Amino acid sequence: MSVFLPFKPDLSGRVAVITGASGVLCSGFARALAACGAKVALIARRKEALDALAAQIEAEGGIALAVPADVLDKSAVEAASEVILERLGPCDILINGAGGNSPKGTTTKEYFFPEDLSDKAEGVKTFFDLDPEGIGDVLDLNFLGSLIPTQVFAPQMAGREGVTVLNVSSMNAFRPLTKIPAYSAAKAAVSNFTQWLAVHFAPVGIRVNAIAPGFFVTEQNRTLLLNPDGSYTPRSQKILAHTPQNRFGTPDDLTGTLLWLVSPEASGFVNGVVVPVDGGFAAYSGV
Repeated sequence: MSVFLPFKPDLSGRVAVITGASGVLCSGFARALAACGAKVALIARRKEALDALAAQIEAEGGIALAVPADVLDKSAVEAASEVILERLGPCDILINGAGGNSPKGTTTKEYFFPEDLSDKAEGVKTFFDLDPEGIGDVLDLNFLGSLIPTQVFAPQMAGREGVTVLNVSSMNAFRPLTKIPAYSAAKAAVSNFTQWLAVHFAPVGIRVNAIAPGFFVTEQNRTLLLNPDGSYTPRSQKILAHTPQNRFGTPDDLTGTLLWLVSPEASGFVNGVVVPVDGGFAAYSGV
């Protein structure tokens, strides 16, 4: 399958490090960057998935290196960076794509009602039942999972031309969604962190921006959005009713924004922004 490129910046010789690379969206990022000439280093916990992606990229004519690591283990990320530095060279583009949610930080209902306190039905999990440890896991994965790789790879980038960090935020950062307070808070932290880093790194020439995807069907959310027969769940129907373009996004919908933000020629004066790619969801009030 060929790689969709709405335009093709020349990334020849550049090294792109992508965390969360085994996921649907970030694997698409990796293929697009490789198709533009970048040497891509793939970081995630699942070695088999990374090896398969690296093989696919190489079959498409690109250069890829699979380096399994847990982004929350700084020593593991440091070890990965040494391998990448030796095999590919210093990092030019860092994409912090690792993230996700947990059932431990999710309620079963959208709203809290008096009977949920006095006579709670079996299987109902309210705000008061949320597991602080599970919420901490979600915050760590999304926020620390962006902070730690940046601590490890940014020193290689400082003072060099055309370098950039791209974080992955979410629509949840603009408006929290029902049921998922931990994930919404975590992505809001990623957006805020993006702005903070952009200011902090400006003197050494590292641009920092973020993409905020709207609603895309991934392996993590497939059962929440689609029934076994492929039809939309009630939550999907509500999402699409509030998305003016009336569809879910596809990985290709993110490619143009990705390539724009990593290209110094296209976005060299763009710094500290969080770009929604959401089919109009953030703009729609529901009326």
